[in-house]
Amino acid sequence: MITVSIVTYKTPSAELTDILQILDCGNVKKIYVIDNASERRICDICARFPKAEYIPSANRGYGAGHNIALRRVLDDEELRYHLVLNTDIRFDNSAIGEMERYMDGHADIGLLHPLVLNPDGTMQHTARLVPAPADLIIRRFCPSGWFKKSRDRYLMKSADKTRPFEAGYVQGSFMFFRIEALRQAGLFDERFFMYPEDIDISRRIHGKWRVVCLPEVRVVHDHRGASYKSMKMLRIHMSNMIRYFNKWGWLADKERERINARII
Repeated sequence: MITVSIVTYKTPSAELTDILQILDCGNVKKIYVIDNASERRICDICARFPKAEYIPSANRGYGAGHNIALRRVLDDEELRYHLVLNTDIRFDNSAIGEMERYMDGHADIGLLHPLVLNPDGTMQHTARLVPAPADLIIRRFCPSGWFKKSRDRYLMKSADKTRPFEAGYVQGSFMFFRIEALRQAGLFDERFFMYPEDIDISRRIHGKWRVVCLPEVRVVHDHRGASYKSMKMLRIHMSNMIRYFNKWGWLADKERERINARII
C-alpha cells in the first residue's frame, strides 16, 4: 500500500478537494495533509475524505511539513512506497498503480518521477542534472536565449522521453519514494525552508539507489513559479540555494560531478 503527504499553506479549497478526489483510489492507504497555516476550512475538507488525516502545523517549511508524515510512515514496516505531492498536480488515479508496478519490477530505484506537463501540454523539464551555481544563475537571471547549450544540458532536454531515464534530481511536486531508500538516505533537510530540498534529497538517494523519470506516466502541473512573481519568494529562494551550496560545495563538488557524469 501507498501513503501520500501533502503540505498546504493557504491552499485554495477547490485545489485541495480536487487532489484528494484523485487520490481516493485503492492503492492509497492514507493521505497526510499537513497544514502549515492551521486553517479550520482545510480541516473540514479533509474530514470529507476517510483516507485523509489532517495535521495542523507551524510553518517551518515544505520539507519539514512532509517530514511530519514521513516519520510516521517510516515506523510502519508493512509500507513500501510514499508519495510526496503538491496540490496543483492533476493526473489519472491509475498513474499511482502504474508507478507502484514499475517500482515493484525495478528494485534498484529509490525515487520515481512522472513526465510533468504544463496545462497547455508543453513539457516542464522537471527531471534535471544536479545543478552547479552557474546552472541556476543562468536559468533564473539570464534571458532565455542566452547560454542555450548549457541551459538545455542542465534541463536534460536531449534525454529520450519515450522511455525511462535517470535524472540527477526531480522536482518536489511529485516524488514517489521507496520507503527503504528514505530509511537509508534520511528525510528532507529542514535547514531548507523551501526550494532546494528536492535537489538535496535526490542526490542523497543516489548514494545507493537510482532516481528515474517514467515518461509513460504523465501529470499536469499548474506551476506557479512564485519566486518569479514575488521579491519575498525570490529572497527565500536565493537564501536557501546559498545554504544548499554551502552544504555541498560551490565550485568543488565531486559527488555532483560523479552523478552527472554517470547520467550523461
